[in-house]
Amino acid sequence: MKAAVRKTLRVRELGLRDYLSTWQAMRNFTDRRTDQTCSELWIVQHPPVFTQGQAGKAAHLLEPGDIPVVQTDRGGQVTYHGPGQLVIYLLLSLRDAGVGIRRLVNILEQSVIELLAEHGIRAEVRSGAPGVYVDGCKIAALGLRVRRGCTYHGLALNVSNDLAPFGRINPCGFAGLEVTSTQLLGIDADLESLAHALVQRLANNLDYHIHSQQGG
Repeated sequence: MKAAVRKTLRVRELGLRDYLSTWQAMRNFTDRRTDQTCSELWIVQHPPVFTQGQAGKAAHLLEPGDIPVVQTDRGGQVTYHGPGQLVIYLLLSLRDAGVGIRRLVNILEQSVIELLAEHGIRAEVRSGAPGVYVDGCKIAALGLRVRRGCTYHGLALNVSNDLAPFGRINPCGFAGLEVTSTQLLGIDADLESLAHALVQRLANNLDYHIHSQQGG
């Protein structure tokens, strides 16, 4: 019997990129892709920015101050992105991935939990509040958009980023929600090594073969 061929996933390391231009690039990629387009994961960091989900409520923006606010088209409420935070965008065909959106969210959360467990940190999920938590503090946020049967946006893991801006919002729509980071938890792995480990876990859990890693 012929062995099954694993799906291929291209990984792009984009470095520090403006949020608006990256969001537009994700939309353009999704609009242009065909049945033959290889799915991709983008590893990126953003300059300081608050992003408000499609159904986000302005009341959750407490004191944005000099940090810009972008109304975007992902799910969820408001969150913060900044340098030192690991952001992974998933540009996947749900049909090729063989999963529904709920299962995909579960895989994202489980992959982060497995990554933290490798470093001796016990993390968990919360019913009705997507993301990953450690001792009640949020360490990873999720937000996806499905368009033409394909996903974009993704997850953000706090690594060494400044957490103070989260105090200017109700993170993910929850007043008083505390946040944490891998650095605060004593994990000494840097963002690059955590990114590569998390991407490999995501690829394995989604049964993808990583084809290449490059900028773009």
